[in-house]
Amino acid sequence: MLDNREDMIDYIPGVKAIDPKDLMSYLQVSDKDVDTNTVVYRIIFKAFTDVKKADFVLCNTVQELEPGSLSALQAKQPVYAIGPVLSTESVVPTSLWAESDCTAWLKGRPTGSVLYVSFGSYAHVGKKEIVEIAHGLLLSGLSFIWVLRPDIVGSDVPDFLPTGFMDEAQGRGLVVQWCCQMAVISNPAIGGFLTHCGWNSILESVWCGLPLLCYPLLTDQFTNRKLVVDDWRIGINLCEKKIVTRDEVSVNVKRLMNNETSSELRNNVEKVKRHIKDAVTSVGSSETNFNSFVGEVRDSIETKLCQINGLE
Repeated sequence: MLDNREDMIDYIPGVKAIDPKDLMSYLQVSDKDVDTNTVVYRIIFKAFTDVKKADFVLCNTVQELEPGSLSALQAKQPVYAIGPVLSTESVVPTSLWAESDCTAWLKGRPTGSVLYVSFGSYAHVGKKEIVEIAHGLLLSGLSFIWVLRPDIVGSDVPDFLPTGFMDEAQGRGLVVQWCCQMAVISNPAIGGFLTHCGWNSILESVWCGLPLLCYPLLTDQFTNRKLVVDDWRIGINLCEKKIVTRDEVSVNVKRLMNNETSSELRNNVEKVKRHIKDAVTSVGSSETNFNSFVGEVRDSIETKLCQINGLE
């Protein structure tokens, strides 16, 4: 734990100098505030312990996007970057919430005119923040689809939108409790993605060529934000501090959705998109890595079978 240190951290193998605020949220908690009994903490601790025992590690990323980090990991144990692992077709529902089909609502809307907003299937957002984001979306004057799970604030907080929001948003805003994300963001009418910076959402957004407006909430999302905003330069921050205001939301939504103010972001997204799509071609890095992994597994099985037969 960091005990609220503020100096740059430049000693992690494969990681460029990083500010403590850009580390995973569970590494930003001071020792006195750590609760080792939480489910999340136990899952994370077990994952860090178990991965050291793994014969092989598969990563949902692309070699060309994170070469330094992957090389550092590969020096310790067999690690294969085989991403992006995503489905361009809706085969299995991604949540227990009923999915809404947004196709009809999007039909006929101008190319790139609609902002997609989603904070994923797990993270929670405070009611105050939801209210500010709602007002900010209205102030922007832009069209949007907002995925709002019924438990986004908490299972005991059913009414979290500001009074009159749905009436004011009518016609240019669609609020759904869940949808097939890839089906929506691959629609030509979608022009940007306000996201919590979940890794899957980032990969899916890049695959569809969309710049990102970043609002990380927990775990790895803060580090993902750094990659998106500072390293790859394919997105911008929704706010610089933890408290978001409606004015910040409005200004940055318009900045993201305006082709002139976001032209550099969109050009950079295309560059990252090419890396990702090239990686899954027959000669791409992810395809090559996956084939190497399969070969290593086969060799390992054959070796063990020979050892067993030799003993017999």
